[in-house]
Amino acid sequence: MNTISQQYKMKGMLITNHELEVPLDWHSSSHSDKITLFAREVVDVTRADEELPLLLFLQGGPGGKSPRPMPGSPPWMAEALKTHRVILIDQRGTGRSSRIDTNLISKLSAEEGRDYLLKFRADSIVADCEHLRKTVYGGRLFETLGQSYGGFITLAYLSYAPEGLAACYVTGGLAGLEESAQEVYQLTYQRVIEKNQEYYARYPEDAKVMAKIAKCLTDDKVLLPDGDQLTLERFQSIGILLGMGPGIDQVHWLIDEAFAGSDKNTLSDVFLEQVMNHTNYHEGPLFAVIHESIYGQANKKTGWAAQQLREQFSEFDASHSPLMLTGEMMYPWMFEQISSLRPFAGAAIALADYQDYAPLYDLEKLAQNKVPVVAAVYHNDMYVPRELSLKTAKQVANTQVWITNSYEHDGVRQSPEVFCKLRELLLDQGGPLKAKK
Repeated sequence: MNTISQQYKMKGMLITNHELEVPLDWHSSSHSDKITLFAREVVDVTRADEELPLLLFLQGGPGGKSPRPMPGSPPWMAEALKTHRVILIDQRGTGRSSRIDTNLISKLSAEEGRDYLLKFRADSIVADCEHLRKTVYGGRLFETLGQSYGGFITLAYLSYAPEGLAACYVTGGLAGLEESAQEVYQLTYQRVIEKNQEYYARYPEDAKVMAKIAKCLTDDKVLLPDGDQLTLERFQSIGILLGMGPGIDQVHWLIDEAFAGSDKNTLSDVFLEQVMNHTNYHEGPLFAVIHESIYGQANKKTGWAAQQLREQFSEFDASHSPLMLTGEMMYPWMFEQISSLRPFAGAAIALADYQDYAPLYDLEKLAQNKVPVVAAVYHNDMYVPRELSLKTAKQVANTQVWITNSYEHDGVRQSPEVFCKLRELLLDQGGPLKAKK
């Protein structure tokens, strides 16, 4: 398969871009349909000639492209570059890896779209990473750093191809191995309620502003700058921010200018633009479309689990005071109201009704795991419940956990301490595995 590489320097970093052809369907014997896999290697320019260990970063999401390197950023990478050659892979369907967009999906029927999207799950991402490891890196072992959904991919990697791994770092991403989407949301809804309570405890006066915003959206048809209507339920979805380090403050400052200007009863332009940007999914529609399918279990459809469970929590009703914001939940109305998601509606509906999922995790293999795993579990994690993470840590052999309430779900992006702490744990455990001679 063809490989194209390009190299350049950026303020102390030597960057090498790799483009590879990979099969669209790794499970097909023909491998006739191909897509592009893009990976970016970053190394300290002063160590470029050294054979440093390889650290593969697995981005959160699903449907998230890799971070774009900047001098000193993200913090974990600045730390990792002292000891490693870092590989930033755009997971299939994102960034420069045959990005899935409205132009592509609009050409497919609902069933064709569903079947296409099913080829972008964690098992296929693992197969892509293994192809990269064997072709570009000559079969050298990877260490992996999996943030959030990247931890889900890590567990799939340990299930399908542990022979390719020397060590695994996981931050906020030890997924439940057996739990359905419904069981996951039963926990995360409760955590979202707690985050709302923290928000209003910090900014009690915001409750009045929220009530005023809700009245505007209920009484009148309010349009966003892109022409979409801002409904109350869409506005509530900005609560997805609440579980990140700066999230509570971000929401506060967002509504701080909701009615700025001469007319104190009309929502401001700056407010509407910011809400649009937080809720439009133009940057990554795949995140919304395949979100529930990452919890797909054999013989059980996800069936819009977030919508089903929402009906059990009256706290999120429009009439509740104070107004409660929702979290990392995807709802069927999104594919009607949000212009970037409308072309995906048929495929999303078909995917919600799908139940023939192949297993993503091999529980027996994980129970016998030899690859050292070190994981940060955030006590207050709004997206990946600690209860499931701690259960999984017991199910995956050779796993050490650092439980902390010093950081939220994005701790590894906020401070180098998270990566450094996990690095210490790994070295105390004996360090990465060595390749067999």
